[in-house]
Amino acid sequence: MLESIRWDTELIRRYDQAGPRYTSYPTAVQFNGRIGSFDLLHALRESRQARRPLSLYVHLPFCANICYFCGCNKVITADRQRAIPYLQQLKREIELIACHLSPDQPVEQLHLGGGTPTFLEHQQLRDLMTHLRSHFLLVDSKASDFSVEIDPREANWPTMGLLRELGFNRISLGVQDLDPQVQAAVNRVQSLEQIRAVVDAARTLHFRSLSVDLIYGLPLQTPASFAQTLQAVIELQPDRLSLFNYAHLPQRFAPQRRIDAADLPDPAAKLEMFQQSIEALTRAGYRYIGMDHFALPDDDLAIAQEDGTLQRNFQGYTTHGHCDLIGLGVSAISQIGDLYCQNQTDLAAYQESLSQGQLATQRGLRCSADDRLRRSVIQSLMCTFHLDIGALERAHGVDFRSYFASAWPALEQMAGDGLLTLSPSEIKVLPAGRLLIRVICMQFDHYLSHEADERYSRVI
Repeated sequence: MLESIRWDTELIRRYDQAGPRYTSYPTAVQFNGRIGSFDLLHALRESRQARRPLSLYVHLPFCANICYFCGCNKVITADRQRAIPYLQQLKREIELIACHLSPDQPVEQLHLGGGTPTFLEHQQLRDLMTHLRSHFLLVDSKASDFSVEIDPREANWPTMGLLRELGFNRISLGVQDLDPQVQAAVNRVQSLEQIRAVVDAARTLHFRSLSVDLIYGLPLQTPASFAQTLQAVIELQPDRLSLFNYAHLPQRFAPQRRIDAADLPDPAAKLEMFQQSIEALTRAGYRYIGMDHFALPDDDLAIAQEDGTLQRNFQGYTTHGHCDLIGLGVSAISQIGDLYCQNQTDLAAYQESLSQGQLATQRGLRCSADDRLRRSVIQSLMCTFHLDIGALERAHGVDFRSYFASAWPALEQMAGDGLLTLSPSEIKVLPAGRLLIRVICMQFDHYLSHEADERYSRVI
């Protein structure tokens, strides 16, 4: 069993900085316009020839209300009819993509994200799933993960029943905070009763897994109020829990300009919230998976981390990293072999491309040999807190110490500070270094500037 994490305030303050979350390497910041639909079609053909299994991500951008903290690609509207032309073009994209894949390539993972997927009317959800099943082989098995993000304000018992009927077996609930003042400050007012009703429905309808998202660092939050939120969520007994650090970037995300920066908790209060949360979750039996993610010991993520098969991609921590990831919808990202590509991020441009029978690919990146090597290092450290240097050298034909000579002094410093152990055969991240895993991985990032980058959130 992996050792637990250890909180060290002095080390956290010394190493806390802005950096990537490494859902990919290279990160999406490095994507460029030289990648287009031809590259995607070529990658799809390679996936078909190799008969690789698939993971589908479907982006549904619509929300009835705006949450001021949100940085997602979204469309705020009370008009449910706004989804009709989008769904028409999304179905067209499904057809265009599927015809370049083999009908017998199994889809092991499906995730509906947004936005608010349950913004769609029930018949729209039925039609979308019918269309997906008619073009892809969605495998309904114990190993299949079909998940959907849910806003408790946009779901009830009939909605939950429909989702279960359509084959979904995992749900992710956006809770963020339960304090009424905090909710009002970020324009996301929802009661514990609403949340509990969705959870009760999920348990009764035998959804296999329930995940809850929380955010610390929101306006008007205090360590005491956030501790109450966390305790109420722990009592709901989610299988997984994500504890995100709010990054206030109003220059990038217009909705955040409605948040009064004077209401944000100071860095000391945020650190206290995070430390208290880790201690509370540990007492409640949750395992630290990495980054901001926690899971019960019998959850698939915890088991995969224990046996060394956990992986990470644009869907976050996953047990399906061996699948080719197909992103569908506006701004969606695909990862197929060594190709990353992203759809148009502008809704009108996305719909216009598909209305003309063209894929909506806007930008991307094809990994080089150096990218693949560094991706292997970062993936291993992010998922298992360990790197087998000998195995890496054999797989990529390099001498690790020579190849990463520029990173060695920083790694030795981290070893001296007790974040990791460093030897010719392995790197092992110690309990005090696990909360700072992003900083450790940053030492292997070829593209990263050493200056603070406002495109990234802080590590803690």
